[in-house]
Order: sequence, then structure tokens, then C-alpha cells
Amino acid sequence: MLVDQDSPPRAPSAPAAGGTARSRAARGAGLLAALAVLLAVTAASIAVGAKDIPLDQVWHGLFHYAGTDDDVVVRKLRLPRTVLGLVVGAALGLAGAAMQALTRNPLADPGLLGVNAGAAAAVVTGISFFGVTSPGASVWFALAGAGAVSVLVYAIGGSRSATPVRLALAGTAVTALLQGWSSAVQLTDSVALDRMRFWQVGSLASADMATVRRIAPFLAVGAVLALAAARPLNAIALGDDTARALGARLTGTRIAVMAAITLLCGAATAACGPIVFVGLTVPHMVRGITGPDMRWTLPYAAVLSPVLLLGSDVVGRLLTRPAELQVGIVTAVVGGPVFIALVRRHRTAEL
Repeated sequence: MLVDQDSPPRAPSAPAAGGTARSRAARGAGLLAALAVLLAVTAASIAVGAKDIPLDQVWHGLFHYAGTDDDVVVRKLRLPRTVLGLVVGAALGLAGAAMQALTRNPLADPGLLGVNAGAAAAVVTGISFFGVTSPGASVWFALAGAGAVSVLVYAIGGSRSATPVRLALAGTAVTALLQGWSSAVQLTDSVALDRMRFWQVGSLASADMATVRRIAPFLAVGAVLALAAARPLNAIALGDDTARALGARLTGTRIAVMAAITLLCGAATAACGPIVFVGLTVPHMVRGITGPDMRWTLPYAAVLSPVLLLGSDVVGRLLTRPAELQVGIVTAVVGGPVFIALVRRHRTAEL
């Protein structure tokens, strides 16, 4: 479902003006509060899990590692898992907020441009045709697939003459094609099916610091590009004609934002599979706090998205102890009703 591109969302002069000093102070205080919540959820992610470990042993495993069973669980399993959840959550939040601003469609999510489908298609192709078995090799295949699909979508969408509607339609069409390819390969290759089944659910369970190091450069560049595009995205929210009148470079901004979305989503999807609703729901929640100003929306989304992701991961570990529920399932169960509630609070015309 696409919004009417001729009637851009409510974004009057507030983004350009930056709000009053009081509103800026309130937003700043809210961001500090969000950081405090993120710190608490991060601590819970390290301290809580399928195995009961006393808090003093958690501290010992973090800062006085001696190789005991509890130390290994904390340092080698929970810590990498938490770090991956932090960076992936922030990436999905930034990508979701940037995607919705770029397409002027509040129902857009990071998969709309085909990035997730491209990563999945590349991974299943690597497994079935090139014998890829290691997570490290899968990361590179996923990143390559995400990048190639982003270039293809931009070309189909009209390149320099691309509009939000064309990009969204091109992404939807390419996504459908790639999902058909992935399904066909898996149905004809039981090995690919078995290996993809776990990855496609979305999980942090197999996290390690090597994976974090592989994706960190891509996430860092993507985050810088997204944050740097905040002001031009404010102008684009007012419509193309108004954005041009304000001096925004539409083509350059769209290329930069698409590159940011590709890097953020591609790296996140490569590391832990497609995780739904994080990049879709959190920007909606954030705009209820910050308003339409992307200079505040993006930082808030980068902080609150890991809260949702890590919180869901902790819930998944506790619900079925000593087993665990994958985080992609929990975010779908939690994010779906939250998103429906958010949508119901707005009139259809405002979407």
C-alpha cells in the first residue's frame, strides 16, 4: 500500500526551524532517557538467559575471565550476542526511518527496496551453487546481493529521474522475483533448505565477535550517510518541488540514502537474517515523540530500535527455557500488534 505522493505527510516549517529551545531541551532529555533504557536492556541481555548465572559471576565473566563454564557463557555467548543486537538494532532503526522519509511512505520498511530479498537470494545461491557453508562467507554473499539489488532497483526506478513511487514499485517487483527464486532453489535443494531455514527466521543465537567485526565498517558508513542526510530528508518530506526550491539535491540525496539503506540492511540481514517490524514500528513510535524532524528521528530510532530487538531476544530466551525462541519470531509477535495500534491512532488520510 502506497501513500499519495502528491500530498506529502505533515511536515510544516518545524523541521527547518528545529523547534523552540524548550522543545529541543525536551527532546534532548528524552534521548538521554532512551539511552538509559538501552543501557538497562543491554545489561539484562548479558545477565539473563536460558542458564541461571548469579550477577557476581556475570561480572566475573566480563571483567575477570578465568575460563569457567559461566565465564564462557557470559564472555563468548552473551556478550557477542548483545553487541550484535545493539549494532543490528541501530542499523534497522536508521534504515527504517530513512526509508520512510525517502519514499514519503510511513508504511515502508527496510525490505521495500528489495535489500532483504537480495541478501537472501544471494545467500541461498551461494549455498546451493557454490557450496558456501561458513557464516563468514554468507555475510559477503548477502552484502553483494543487497548491493546489486539496490543498484538494479534504482535503475528500474528511473535512475536520476527516480521518484518515491517508482522506487517503491521497482523494489516490490524485484522483491517478488527474488523471493520466487529463493523458494525455487530451496524446494529443489534440501541442503539449501536446511541451512536457510534457521537463517530466514532471524536470530542472534549464532553471534560471534568475528561477525560483528565483519559488518561494523559497513554499518558505520551507512550510519554516517543516513545521519548526514537528515536535513535534506526534511526538505524532501515537503515534496520534490519544495525541496528543489529549498536547494536540496534530490538525486544526490536519494543515492546517498539508498546507499545507506543498502549498507545498513545488507549488513544486518547478512549477520542474523531478515528481522521484521523493527525498522517499521520504531520510527512510528519515535515520530510521536520527536515530530517529523529527521535530525531527531534518526538518533532516536538508532537508540530505541536496539531496545526492541534486545528486549525481544531476552523474552525469547526466557519464554521457552532451557530452549529459546528466535528473536525474529518474537519481534513479529510483539511488533505486529504494536504497529496495528499505532496505525489505528491515525486517520487513513494521514498515512
